[in-house]
Amino acid sequence: MNAIDVTDVTQTYGDVTALDGLSLSIEPGTTFGLLGTNGAGKSTLFKLVVGHVRPDTGTVSVAGQNVETAGPAIRSEVGYLPEHAGFPPALTGREVLEFHAKMRGLDDADDRIESVLSLVGLRDAADRRTGGYSNGMNRRLGLATALLSRPTILLLDEPTAGLDPRGVAAFHDVVERLARDDDLTVVLSSHVLSEVEKLCDTVGIVHNGRLRAGGSVEALKRDLIDGVRVRVRLADAGSMADATSVVDEHDGAIRSQSNREFTVECSSEVAPGLLDDLMDAASLSGYEVTEPGLEQVFEHTLGGASKKEQGEDAEEQEREKT
Repeated sequence: MNAIDVTDVTQTYGDVTALDGLSLSIEPGTTFGLLGTNGAGKSTLFKLVVGHVRPDTGTVSVAGQNVETAGPAIRSEVGYLPEHAGFPPALTGREVLEFHAKMRGLDDADDRIESVLSLVGLRDAADRRTGGYSNGMNRRLGLATALLSRPTILLLDEPTAGLDPRGVAAFHDVVERLARDDDLTVVLSSHVLSEVEKLCDTVGIVHNGRLRAGGSVEALKRDLIDGVRVRVRLADAGSMADATSVVDEHDGAIRSQSNREFTVECSSEVAPGLLDDLMDAASLSGYEVTEPGLEQVFEHTLGGASKKEQGEDAEEQEREKT
């Protein structure tokens, strides 16, 4: 039984289609990264999973239970940290948790509050007013509220947005411990691709309301991208034209270019010969070869999706003409 099953879900808001026949499954105990541009439908999906909205068509199931019919039973299974979670500045962290515990009717509220405060590293700050909390502390307090019901599934929507590096590291540490020690299913939505690559076992890439790619990062890199990235630095800007000519001869694709530096994508088999010819044709001050990462998978997937949609639009226009 999967932790989450989304089957052929469509969700619209007026003339805007947030999800367009989306289907995906998330296995229990995994840390799943949900990727997409702004407006791709990620936050809408989270709201569907916790039952805040109902799909126009399709079904959403949590641990085998249909979210539309399960009602309150789902709320104890799923903890949700939205992107923007604020708290009354006059309340202490402990008082915020006491309020949430009371709203959920938790009998052992005191024990649970102490447990989550310790887990997120806020025990020493529990009796301070949240108006004096840093952004990172507020995000960890939000995480604590999501964990009060001891959920089996945790949804995190842009959890480290606006945090400084120390705050990001502290939050990552908590998430990693939760996934490792509590066997939680964690679903993480983030624009920080390095964060997703660090924390997640598998990823799904959503674009214009549809799932465009899914699987482990390594599998996606292997299946979608056959190549490497070569970053080249020139000693003389005047040799740029000769260098780019060599790249064209080797069927490489230049992804970025400045006065004395450019980055090219090519197959791993082509890279050695490309570098040899570049060193013959131009004066290099250095180069770096890197394997593709999640950023390249994301760019490749969205580029392919856009081309497919352009083709579909052209076909639709032709049908309308006839």
